[in-house]
Amino acid sequence: MTTRVYLDVCAIQRPLDSPSQIRIVLESEAVLGIITLCEAEQLEIVSSDALIYEIEQNPLPVRKEYARAVLQAARERIRLSEAIRTRAAQLVQSGFKSLDALHLALAEAGQVDYFCTCDDRLLRRAKRMNLRVKVVSPLELVQEIEK
Repeated sequence: MTTRVYLDVCAIQRPLDSPSQIRIVLESEAVLGIITLCEAEQLEIVSSDALIYEIEQNPLPVRKEYARAVLQAARERIRLSEAIRTRAAQLVQSGFKSLDALHLALAEAGQVDYFCTCDDRLLRRAKRMNLRVKVVSPLELVQEIEK
């Protein structure tokens, strides 16, 4: 069974960020490696209504087109439902930002193995909670899949 991965928008966009810090360079390479593994069908990237929505809000055409291209590799798109909205509301009550909560609820509903983000605040909060998806940084994800 293929490992299923939900990349949030900040992770998808990481390779386009300015390489002003070593961390950004390393995470960019990790994300590019993850995308390569998805293209080689060694990992499965999962899309969602919230990812599409957030990507379409980006005013920069290069970033929008790049993110669309990454998500074209997805075999599945998780659709928003009332149950997912309810779960997202619970996550907001736990302190997550509304869009982050929605992404997490969608990833849980899609039964993905890993939710990958570059957002430190989201990562810290998620690691303190008992979620139905493992939340990791791109570097952690690479370490996990290479075990």
